[in-house]
Amino acid sequence: MPDQAKARQRRLDGLHALWEAFIVLLVCINLGLILFDSLFALTPLRELFASWLPGLHARYETLIHRNFQHIDLAFVAIFVLDVLLGWTIALFERRYARWYYYPFAHWYDVLGCIPLAGLRWLRVLRVGSLLIRLQRLGLIDMRQWAVYGVARRYYVLLLEELADRVMVRLFSRMQQEIGASDDLSRRLLEDVVRPRKERLLNDLSRRMHAMLENGYRDNRGAIEGYVGGLIHQALANNPEVASLRRLPLGGRVADTLDDALADIAARLLQGAAEGLQSAQFQRLARNLADECFEAWVYQDETTDLALEELLVDIIEVLKQQVLDRRWSRFVGPIEPPRSPG
Repeated sequence: MPDQAKARQRRLDGLHALWEAFIVLLVCINLGLILFDSLFALTPLRELFASWLPGLHARYETLIHRNFQHIDLAFVAIFVLDVLLGWTIALFERRYARWYYYPFAHWYDVLGCIPLAGLRWLRVLRVGSLLIRLQRLGLIDMRQWAVYGVARRYYVLLLEELADRVMVRLFSRMQQEIGASDDLSRRLLEDVVRPRKERLLNDLSRRMHAMLENGYRDNRGAIEGYVGGLIHQALANNPEVASLRRLPLGGRVADTLDDALADIAARLLQGAAEGLQSAQFQRLARNLADECFEAWVYQDETTDLALEELLVDIIEVLKQQVLDRRWSRFVGPIEPPRSPG
């Protein structure tokens, strides 16, 4: 049963490809007639044609040129039938979410069916449509063509240019809305920041704990030396200690006191570093983080204005990044597309 289904699908794909080839052949004939008739309408070329081939000139003018609108309408009728058939097949195969999406997805086919001189040349896009279908069926490989690399290069440039223009326009619109909205910063804090308070506090307390622990471990000697130097300087400037040094054995007592105080300070620092893992310190760090958070989200006219200016400047940097990338795209080379698989 699966083999029969695959064989049936291959036959349908083959019939579809034949029909598409037939339509493209008609498009080529139609475009050729349009081109030739446009040149035939030019008086110098028409007179030159009449002087070279008078019999063919008379037959063409009588049979085709005078009836060109009716001939083109015959081609249009076949093209309209092709669009209707494709639309019907798309409905049965449920290719699109809505039934009216097909004309928008195949806009070039629809516009090519309009019998207006300015839109007739859109029928040449059907050739590209056929090539894409043949590529999907595996009958051709356009990626090996030199013209495909050139076309893809400028196609990618065009898409990126359009996307960047949309992004810059969107960023500019956002900046205008930020400047015009008075409660934007308040909404950001209430709808974005506050709902994530617990995660932010946990992260802030964790970072504070890691900063203190790693900072003391990596700079223990320098910290203890600095604290010992402060104690030594304080004792040297203390009048009572100075008086003590003038007594017999006072210098030895003062030095012993200096060393004892430095040792006590070092032990205090060591105990404080070891106490970072205690529940008491965790509560302290959490309280400090909570105070920092509340101070940060406190709102008044100054903080609202500062946050709005910050957002505007961030968006301006993003806009400049997009503009710089657009310029570098036209200067630097574009990497060739990789083959899938």
